[in-house]
Amino acid sequence: MATLLHIDSSVFAGEASSSRAVTTAFRKTWQEQHPGGTVVYRDLAVNPAPHITADAHLAGFSDPEARTAEQTDAFAERLRLIEEFERADALLIGAPMYNYSIPSTLKAWLDNVILFGRTAGPDPSAKGTPVTVVASRGGAYGPGTPRENSEYVQNYLGLVLGEALGLEPHFIVPELTMAPHTPAMAELVPLFEASRDRSFEEAEAKAKQLAARLAA
Repeated sequence: MATLLHIDSSVFAGEASSSRAVTTAFRKTWQEQHPGGTVVYRDLAVNPAPHITADAHLAGFSDPEARTAEQTDAFAERLRLIEEFERADALLIGAPMYNYSIPSTLKAWLDNVILFGRTAGPDPSAKGTPVTVVASRGGAYGPGTPRENSEYVQNYLGLVLGEALGLEPHFIVPELTMAPHTPAMAELVPLFEASRDRSFEEAEAKAKQLAARLAA
């Protein structure tokens, strides 16, 4: 049976987080389709990955026999994250927009997982693995909007996940999530609700599609 690696990075818990609400819907549908499958869950807000250090970075390019004790210790946690990533048949990532970019905890996880010559480079070890990214955002940053040029979540993750790691990224984008909480955005609440509903529908449909693909 397939293994899903589910990563959340929102600082908010449960339904207070738009990205978590949608990843939960995806995961629930996935588990219904894969009752005997495995879900590996990593909550980066609760248990963040360590920020990359010089020792952890250099160890990735060093002969294990030549590593210092500090490099060996630093690389052990990094290797655990890499192997967890490589074992997954599919990935699910909650990536809310914070200050125009991804949460720092998600960036730290990526810095650990990206290793040129293994997970990245000419023949990445997880090449072709599907990854569904729930990229929630408080405003509207899509094509044709005034803030289109300020969208750095999909642009960045599309490059890192798709080109660097060789994965197959698919984005689900619940937007205008601040509308219900911001009086100045009150007129946008119906658009937020429509975006939220589409995101739940897309999450369930994508989970079913991937489940069928991996079961074939």
